Amino acid sequence: MKVLITGGAGYLGSVLTGLLLDKKYKVTVVDKLIYKQQSLTQYCYNEDFTFIKGDVRNLKQLVKLKEYDVIIPLAAIVGMPACDDNKITATQINYDQIENLVKNTSKDQQLILPNTNSQYGSSAEVITEESPFNPLSHYARTKCEAEKCLLNSDRSGVALRLATVFGLSPRMRLDLLVNDFVYRAVTDKLLVLFQASFKRNYIHVRDIANTFLFVIENYDKCVGEPFNVGLSSANLSKLELAERIKQYIPELVIIEEEFTEDFDKRNYIVSNEKLEALGWHPTFTLDDGIKELIKGYQIITTFNNKDFTNL
Repeated sequence: MKVLITGGAGYLGSVLTGLLLDKKYKVTVVDKLIYKQQSLTQYCYNEDFTFIKGDVRNLKQLVKLKEYDVIIPLAAIVGMPACDDNKITATQINYDQIENLVKNTSKDQQLILPNTNSQYGSSAEVITEESPFNPLSHYARTKCEAEKCLLNSDRSGVALRLATVFGLSPRMRLDLLVNDFVYRAVTDKLLVLFQASFKRNYIHVRDIANTFLFVIENYDKCVGEPFNVGLSSANLSKLELAERIKQYIPELVIIEEEFTEDFDKRNYIVSNEKLEALGWHPTFTLDDGIKELIKGYQIITTFNNKDFTNL
């Protein structure tokens, strides 16, 4: 099978590309490489790997979409700050890209959309796929509209509502909560928490990659549906996460800041039972990821943490 991944040189894509190549898929990645990342060079030896440097807003001019059995549009402007800095570009990449794929591909092609728990915003109830959207940012709104565009179309597809991702990747990100907290714990031995009681769900980047593979192999069971994707054992508050990290870095000092609000108001507990009922299960625990990151940060000493365009 031939797979097209947009934004495939990013945090998730550089892991997913390797997994699919290992499974003998033919993988084409389209990425603008705006960070000059070299995360895909390790795959250049593989004849089943093709790289095209380009902007997803010109995707029809870069590839023949009808040639691909599976399309995974990872290219995105990710997170509240980056989207707020340039709302027009965020809309073009996060929403217009999906609308164009819906219009220019057929239902015979698998279209698997990476989405986000951010759509849920904040809720006192346990979140399921039936829970209403409550987007609190332009980023979340673009992802909500993209999912509606896909799942309400005649060609349909699958939407994966991803929990907050963690773990090492060839194209590392520090704007993700676990990755950030562990980095600060390793380097500063100090975590200052805002809205420490706010909860999130978490999932390892390699389990996300394996989820895309699971959907490809079980597409008929999944098509037309959204799925939450996260660790059912890891619906944790910021304080609970910090305390878990402290188990591995005992000298870590945790301070709860009571008088300053976090601009990020996401707060929810998420159920992942719908996908688990199909036989999907994650491999990596939160503790696995924390230990991995602690080791990795001994090797990685510098980061360019300014912007994050690819998942």
